[in-house]
Amino acid sequence: MVGASDDMALLEPDICIIGAGSAGLSVAAGAARLGAETVLIEAGAMGGDCLNVGCVPSKSLIAAAAHAHAMRSAGPFGIEPVRPVVHMGRVRRHIDEVIAGIAPHDSALRFEGLGVRVIRAHGRFGDARTVEAGGSTIRARRFVLATGSRPAIPPIPGLDTVPFLTNETIFANETLPEHLLVLGGGPIGVELAQAYRRLGARVTVLDIGPLLPRDDPELTAVVREALLGEGVELVERAAIRRVEAGPVVVVGTEGSEQRIAGSHLLVATGRQPAVDELGLDAAGIAHDTHGITVDRGLRTTNRRVYAIGDVAGGPQFTHVAGYHASLVIKSALFRLPARVSDRAIPHVTYTDPALAQVGLDAATAEQRGIAHEVVRWPFALNDRARTARATAGLIKVVASPRGRVLGAGIAGAGAGELILPWVLATERRLKLSTMASLVVPYPTLGEVGKSAAGAFFTERLFGERTRKLVAFLRWFG
Repeated sequence: MVGASDDMALLEPDICIIGAGSAGLSVAAGAARLGAETVLIEAGAMGGDCLNVGCVPSKSLIAAAAHAHAMRSAGPFGIEPVRPVVHMGRVRRHIDEVIAGIAPHDSALRFEGLGVRVIRAHGRFGDARTVEAGGSTIRARRFVLATGSRPAIPPIPGLDTVPFLTNETIFANETLPEHLLVLGGGPIGVELAQAYRRLGARVTVLDIGPLLPRDDPELTAVVREALLGEGVELVERAAIRRVEAGPVVVVGTEGSEQRIAGSHLLVATGRQPAVDELGLDAAGIAHDTHGITVDRGLRTTNRRVYAIGDVAGGPQFTHVAGYHASLVIKSALFRLPARVSDRAIPHVTYTDPALAQVGLDAATAEQRGIAHEVVRWPFALNDRARTARATAGLIKVVASPRGRVLGAGIAGAGAGELILPWVLATERRLKLSTMASLVVPYPTLGEVGKSAAGAFFTERLFGERTRKLVAFLRWFG
């Protein structure tokens, strides 16, 4: 039983969670509400990365930058553009206020009110069945590891000798960089690059590969064009040789080096699972540089222990963490079979235009030998996009030859919101005929998806066979 006194040395709850980020909090709340005795261990900030140094502050910064951009770009609407005066200290205050508004929902006080015992300390396995934390020994029926991830710092010569920012430190910044150098052209890098450019900084993004390498190149081209149009400097497929004081990033080959100097350096080269202090070996839990080894049910090599969210080595998204949490509750508390399915896991890059993807893209379908067709519809043919002068982008749907949805990608205004019906279509294996038959309000950006679905049937519907059928039916009056 979970004891009532903090002095009790041995706790024996139904479930013990290490990590109070999105994944851990979801399990803790669900377990407590179902009447399970629950212990939650967290040494850092409640809410984890998403609330404190990830999703919430980054989207708050992006929102501030969008307002600055709107002030500069209002001319086509008949409004005199003005140069915004940006106070980074006030921008930080805006970010802090947003975090503070959400924090009570993730607080220790709230979870204690739900009946969760919260231990504010590091948790470490002593053996396969026990965890030590804050002077207590926890011997739970089931453990859940939800410790998340941290910035991955690449082994670039000289990087360890210069000051640099990561997502864990940049949101506390109160200085607008004169020239921000961004190492990494993934989602974090490009989102923050565009935001700081809109706030008034000169920005250069450097990456050893192409921009947003995990996304469809046709869609990333839309984002690339937008970044270049706003003045973000892109150095793709760069051979990064070293970093020097300044900061200065040196790229190129021996004898043909280019030195790119800036005022600030942001390292956004991915993330790595946070497993170092868990004592996994003592618990018989296999792990590697990609994270903790789990089966399709999220169990580790120790049958009493689950791993969820970023630390499990899969897609590193908050919504995936919540999905994992629901599966663990089903498995650990209800003893029902639960298996992870990645068929319809969406992801969004929150640039402007945004980029969203779910299911298979055309290249993946081709690699797997899956028969497919691709239909596209440009935002430029959508009336609502025209009214907002947001015509850059397209939707690209991948379907089976018989019209069953396999996946979709959207690059354009509101892509993160517009992807939702395609998540449903991909998950439920709906047909494009279902999507095309929906009645969509006019004028909305949502019509882009309906138009794409209808485009699949254009040649079939208006082809020679259909015309002959109509001609034949005329004989019947």
